[in-house]
Amino acid sequence: MDPNTTLASSKWNRSDIKQNLYHFALKSVWQEVTEIYKKHSWTHTSVITRLGDTALHVAVVDGKYPFVKQLVEVIKHYGQVNAKKALGIQNERGNTPLHFAASRGYVEMCKCIAQEDPSLVGSRNKEGETPLFLAALHGHKDAFLFLHNIFPNPNKSIEHCRRNGGESILHCTIQREYFDLAIHIIYLYEELVNLVDEKGVTPLHVLASKPSAFRSGSHFQWWTTVIYHCIIVDPLKVQIQPDAQTSKMGPINDEKKNNFPENYYTCFGFFQMMSTFFQVVTQGKYVTTEDAGADTENQVAVGGRGHQAPTYQNLPQNYATCYELVKSAYMEIVGLTWVWKFRKGKPKLQPILEAAKNGVTEMVDRILDQFPVSIHDTTGDNKNILLVAVENRQPRIFEILKKKNLLTNLIQAVDKNDNTVLHFAAMLSKYKPWQIPGSALQMQWEIKWYEFVKGYVPQHFLFQNNKDNKNPGDIFAEDHIGLVKEGGEWLKSTSESCSLVAALIATVAFATSSTIPGGIEEKTGRPNLEGQPAFNIFAITSLVALCFSVTALIMFLAILTSRYQPKDFYKDLPWKLLVGLSSLFVSIATMLVAFCAAHFFVLKDNRLRHAAFPLYAVTCLPVTFYAVAQFPLYFDLLKANFKKVPQPSYKMVDF
Repeated sequence: MDPNTTLASSKWNRSDIKQNLYHFALKSVWQEVTEIYKKHSWTHTSVITRLGDTALHVAVVDGKYPFVKQLVEVIKHYGQVNAKKALGIQNERGNTPLHFAASRGYVEMCKCIAQEDPSLVGSRNKEGETPLFLAALHGHKDAFLFLHNIFPNPNKSIEHCRRNGGESILHCTIQREYFDLAIHIIYLYEELVNLVDEKGVTPLHVLASKPSAFRSGSHFQWWTTVIYHCIIVDPLKVQIQPDAQTSKMGPINDEKKNNFPENYYTCFGFFQMMSTFFQVVTQGKYVTTEDAGADTENQVAVGGRGHQAPTYQNLPQNYATCYELVKSAYMEIVGLTWVWKFRKGKPKLQPILEAAKNGVTEMVDRILDQFPVSIHDTTGDNKNILLVAVENRQPRIFEILKKKNLLTNLIQAVDKNDNTVLHFAAMLSKYKPWQIPGSALQMQWEIKWYEFVKGYVPQHFLFQNNKDNKNPGDIFAEDHIGLVKEGGEWLKSTSESCSLVAALIATVAFATSSTIPGGIEEKTGRPNLEGQPAFNIFAITSLVALCFSVTALIMFLAILTSRYQPKDFYKDLPWKLLVGLSSLFVSIATMLVAFCAAHFFVLKDNRLRHAAFPLYAVTCLPVTFYAVAQFPLYFDLLKANFKKVPQPSYKMVDF
């Protein structure tokens, strides 16, 4: 049947009408779909796709709000079947049209559907997800707030906020880093803070497993740090109603809110950032002009219903949300008692231990301030917060505990296998957080970490055995055999390559230093070019190149003849490598300067002597390339040698 045929014919059977409905919906000819809906009310519940979607499903997915509204009106006024039944048709995955509208954040579509049957907000698909759940899952705050307000829930049940497996909307919003929406959820559904999924995980556990959401877990370069401090974020306010100005009807209905062309957004944002930068530099800390404690009709300040929003004088604005989330969630979880009332099991780690494991210093600091009793939390293996931090190489957590004078009692603890804090410092963790590349430098920082922890424990800890009858020294030696081997191989290959270059430079530098440009005067035995600036530069740089190339050669040979014992990676080998690379760089640079100074006399009386200077600059490019290639390693060596306490990194590196 041709879908372009007029709909006036009354001789079509249901199969033909359904086929036309499918083709018109597929081609987005929604006016014709509307006509079919008006003439044949049975099509309101007809499935037209393989996934069991109706025409209304397809219209919502297509984002055509005017036609969605028309179809809903037709279903309401022309339907011979129950309109609520037509609007609540579920496809094979259990999704209604309202599920689709909510998952895409189309607030106006949600209104025109849900207002006809508010109970659809609690309709569940096969994953146990309600439209309210999907709106939160995809971070659509306005759609979520509307569905929350329209849903008839006299018993204030929170079951529509969870899906199969026990995950709540608070779990999902934190996992996907919709922290703004998470704050709103805590305000509206306080009970969700206490809920756990089938694995015993609370929302605060999810937050503790996301160190990148906090400043302590974000490692910026200097220029990104400048940009970070120039970003201004207004104090967060909880909305009770959706924002009418940002509510979406669908993709084709979004309107521009500015009077300038869209391609000027970038320039506008740049100048706005520069303005902010000068504001921060000239006026100090940024203070919003908006009163943080003022409530509007549809807004409530963060921190409590009707209370003034807290200020964060020592906290970057863009992490204030995370702080409020930690505070609100933990206050609900802990309360006045530590008795956990879970429906399905208990979590493996308390939130503070999860935060310590992942190095989220902000959470650990805030929880300890609000609930000092949490310092006694332990894992199922009887590990306290200090043991967890040391095992997972989190020096910042160690420093917080030290600052709060909590190490004295914590440091005496042992786990169920009688491992002390020094045993855990000696173990090579599967998780390698050190912000340094290369096995040799990894080994150096492993030793530094062990020595750092050893400085805080009693002397007898060095000889204390665990249940396997091993002391910390035994464990360190056993666990680091592979890392020592890998580090030794890397140092050997690096030293062999560099020593070859150093020997070549030393040979050339020796030959150059023994050859005097311009010759020697026979009567006096003094150089003919003595006293000229270029000759003096040649004499000095050739000698420097020889001395430093020999120094580099000696350093690399010393590395090659090393025993490669674990203790050698602490200071001896890294310092030799640092001195060797520094000497090699200096020798290469001075050798090129000596060559240019000697070559200058060749062109001294030539017309091309002025053109030689650009050529000399080009000759120095290899030194620049070498510096660019080696500086990352060089800086890593400097950092590894001069830092007393290694620092972790949360960057994901693919090899």
